[in-house]
Amino acid sequence: MSMRREVLAVYKRALRLANDWGKYASQPEGVLTEKEYIRSESKKLFRKNRYISDDVMIQDHIKEAETRIEMAIHYKTPYPRPVNIPQSVLPPLSAKLKKGQRRSIKQSKPIYLKSYDDIET
Repeated sequence: MSMRREVLAVYKRALRLANDWGKYASQPEGVLTEKEYIRSESKKLFRKNRYISDDVMIQDHIKEAETRIEMAIHYKTPYPRPVNIPQSVLPPLSAKLKKGQRRSIKQSKPIYLKSYDDIET
């Protein structure tokens, strides 16, 4: 039951960030668009992960949400930052990813993108 309280608290914090986004935004002309992005992204990801019951996974997703909130405030943009994939694991454009390459890409994926689907080839 305590996990539910934590999840609802971080969800509430994300929605509060959307409401207060004007004081964090770097450019005032995009505030409304960014507010809507924060709201819709929060709803989408929390709904997507609502059936997770493993406490460790729930904690990982809570950490992901908190990280995204802090990064949005720090960098003054609600959009996730790009992932830096090690160049040594990237195959030629026409080739399929091998098991080791997929594992390396997965390991290089930051916590703030955990809820996004893995790269598929």
